[in-house]
Amino acid sequence: MFGSVFYQRITGPTNPYRGKFYFDIQEYKYSLLRSQETTSAASIELPVPNIPKFDATLHFKRLGTKDSITSVPFKLQSGRYYAYLPIQPAAGKMTYHITINANDKAFRIPEKVDEEIILRYKDPVPSWVLIPHIFFMFFGVLFGILTGLSAVFDITQMKRWTYVTFILITIGGLMLGPIVQKYAFGAYWTGWPFGNDYTDNKVLVMWLAWFVVLIFARWNNPELIKRNRIIICIATVVMLLAYLIPHSMGGSTLDYDKVDKGIHPKEAIKTGGRILF
Repeated sequence: MFGSVFYQRITGPTNPYRGKFYFDIQEYKYSLLRSQETTSAASIELPVPNIPKFDATLHFKRLGTKDSITSVPFKLQSGRYYAYLPIQPAAGKMTYHITINANDKAFRIPEKVDEEIILRYKDPVPSWVLIPHIFFMFFGVLFGILTGLSAVFDITQMKRWTYVTFILITIGGLMLGPIVQKYAFGAYWTGWPFGNDYTDNKVLVMWLAWFVVLIFARWNNPELIKRNRIIICIATVVMLLAYLIPHSMGGSTLDYDKVDKGIHPKEAIKTGGRILF
């Protein structure tokens, strides 16, 4: 479970873009935002190197548009350098990079010229729904793995843990998940058949895998124990493979072409495609 939590965290859009740069052998670490609520502008922050002159500039534009790149300088505030990205509607995304000039050195974050950091805006999600959603989903994984292990090592517990897993994923994925999605991006469900959101689709696949177990398992028939064990192991593998899909991959993205034509941002959100976050 902790492995799944860690993987989803480091591959998801809320994980900052981290790195470090050096001046005079001194190391300076940075952590740059990739997710921001629509209640305020995204604050991009850099450490202050101990050098006489340090100039940094933030370069950004709306994702997927032909906008000209906007450049704003970082300013020193309370012992850190700050620059800000403009607020966007929910599912709006900005691409940005940073250039730094200091002590006759110039470098870029990210270093590759064709690479940009992508930041996604979302509406605030209340903790009363977000925390239970996360709790039920990750404990669903925990008990799903336990169910798979019981199918291999302790068949007397298969039935119990199958029902626990199914209930956890149902509550976390199919009940609380859509509420989180509604708060964040204005739609309850953006997976199949209404959209191509990979996160919604993987939750559906996980749920269906355990639903199949409940439909086809015959707990009181000793002759079918082997079949039960096989379908439980398959459901466990399907669940773990689903969790290898990064969170929010193919998720909600604002179609700026529609917005520029006067369509309300809530009606201009699309899912799927090749854009990951």
